[in-house]
Amino acid sequence: MTYHPKSDFMAIIMERGFLADCTDYQGLDEALVKGPVTAYIGYDATAKSLHVGHLLNVMLLRWFQKTGHKPITLMGGGTTKVGDPSFRAEERPLLTTAQIDENIGGMQKVFDRYLAYGEGKATMLNNAEWLDGLNYLDFLRDIGRHFSVNRMLSFESVKSRLDREQSLSFLEFNYMILQAYDFLELNRRYGCRLQMGGSDQWGNIINGIDLTRRVLDQEIYGLTTPLLTTSDGRKMGKSQGGAVWLNGDMLSPYEFWQFWRNTTDADVGRFLKLYTELPVAECDRLGALAGSEINHGKIVLANEVTRLLHGAEAAAAAEATAREVFEKGGMGDDLPTLTLSVADVAEGISVAQLFVRSGLAKSGKDAKRLIAEGGARLNDDVVVDAGQMIGAGELAGPVKLTAGRKRHALVVME
Repeated sequence: MTYHPKSDFMAIIMERGFLADCTDYQGLDEALVKGPVTAYIGYDATAKSLHVGHLLNVMLLRWFQKTGHKPITLMGGGTTKVGDPSFRAEERPLLTTAQIDENIGGMQKVFDRYLAYGEGKATMLNNAEWLDGLNYLDFLRDIGRHFSVNRMLSFESVKSRLDREQSLSFLEFNYMILQAYDFLELNRRYGCRLQMGGSDQWGNIINGIDLTRRVLDQEIYGLTTPLLTTSDGRKMGKSQGGAVWLNGDMLSPYEFWQFWRNTTDADVGRFLKLYTELPVAECDRLGALAGSEINHGKIVLANEVTRLLHGAEAAAAAEATAREVFEKGGMGDDLPTLTLSVADVAEGISVAQLFVRSGLAKSGKDAKRLIAEGGARLNDDVVVDAGQMIGAGELAGPVKLTAGRKRHALVVME
């Protein structure tokens, strides 16, 4: 990890497109120059892996460390028991402590790829450390009195849900108080002076700053990143197959590489600046390529992002597989693979079910629509009958499924 002078942080994130808003640009910049500053981003443990939607802020923490500062990844072992209501239509399902701990273990694998942990480096904390032992009456008296319900109801994340007449439980309403309390405790225990997060967390961040100033009389700051959408209006991180997970056991390095290779032309330069460490001038150059040449920029993007997460070897293997599949019409040996047992195909299996079970279609209805539109191929031949049955004999060797032009999978027998 190459380190930059600590005064570079604000300049880097502004130039690369990370900055949406800040509570005090000048004050924070001056504090960073004096540095080092400790900052945190909170992550509730709602799944076993982070997904691409988290990657922007993971990269922000990486730049924060590279410019000489101390990042904290705060795992929501306590707040996950409540659930963040921000911009959600309904309450999150409640998880057990064992599920939360398992999820934190899975998420840590990703953080270890991007941050250096240890003495004087990045720190991973769990807010259950101070939230699990709270005395409710003491908490209400000492902390709750600093919050105005009127003001909390005015935050857009809450207001939008109430305007739609969707239920907001008292449990969820407490979330923003607990998150604000996190900032106070991190400042008191670890000298943390900055909270960062997506722009949907602005209200929660402001609450934490106000509370910490009231109780501890500390000068602290908040900074948000933009909520990204692709140039065609889709929410960043969503694909036809669902969430783009960062853990390799939930999404293969090849599928992750392919997600970035399929980036829309107009997004290449912007994504290179946000998700790689290439110089800005090189990102702009690659993003400005026209016609078929922009595919080179997409391959560089896919390689660089995959290298950071899964390593150089996985990135090279993914590119080689893609070249084998697309340029040579071959099978590739790194494609997502569906393995069937003899029992699975004893009476034959429909080609539509192969597309569903391989993950290339979400449902039988989705598979039938894909086939009807001429977008499904079996060993590069167009599938015309969704009810076509495949038997064990036809699976003696690997079978390649193709959905559209860019999504592929293999089917093999045990």
